[in-house]
Amino acid sequence: MPPRALTVWAIEGIPEIAAGDDLAALIADAAAGGLQDGDILAVTSKVVSKAEGRIVSAADREQSITDETVRVVATREHPGGVTRIVENRLGIVAAAAGVDASNTPEGTVLLLPVDPDASAERIRCVVRDRLGVQVGVIVTDTLGRPWREGQTDAAIGASGVRLLDDLRGTLDSQGRVLDVTAPAVGDEIAAAADLVKGKSSGLPVAVVRGLDHLLDAEAPGARSLLRPAAGDMFRLGSDEAYREGFAAGRASRD
Repeated sequence: MPPRALTVWAIEGIPEIAAGDDLAALIADAAAGGLQDGDILAVTSKVVSKAEGRIVSAADREQSITDETVRVVATREHPGGVTRIVENRLGIVAAAAGVDASNTPEGTVLLLPVDPDASAERIRCVVRDRLGVQVGVIVTDTLGRPWREGQTDAAIGASGVRLLDDLRGTLDSQGRVLDVTAPAVGDEIAAAADLVKGKSSGLPVAVVRGLDHLLDAEAPGARSLLRPAAGDMFRLGSDEAYREGFAAGRASRD
């Protein structure tokens, strides 16, 4: 069997997106003639948010973060204000609930899409109907990572592609049974796509070719990657955990 090869490139020709634009049709038109069955489209969440009109005034940023927040994980003061790490209404734990001021007109900020899985599904169906190809779609966003510097793109929405390559129960190269190995291939695809999309190049969509074995029309969306808070060993920041534990201790003593 020949070694597996992966090809990733950005799609050119997608214009600046505004509220109400048919993003799925614009992607299909720009990709016409360049896609084949088994390709995966990685679409930056910002263009999805713009098309869905998820744009608010920058003056309302802090209130927007509050409105998008379900649970506060950690807060840290700094010279410019307070950074809030929160779980947002999509279940994603991120700085500022994913509210972002980059790549949006001056004086505005972008909220995350209302339902990234549904957005990915629509793009997939439009591409299939217009171009006659079966593709997977991943909606990506940039997230920080605990214990690691820098950020990377991850899958926050998906349709038609398996996001976990569950290898539990299979054997490693030494014949040992794998008990916990389940690579988050959806996040790995998102990160690979970001290498060609970039953050300021105006190329919001990339094609990833060579992973057709991951296509699955029945695969669950990106919410399947979220770990429930009850199963998270680090569900709170250290300061917040200390305060919560201290309050619980006082309550039990009283």
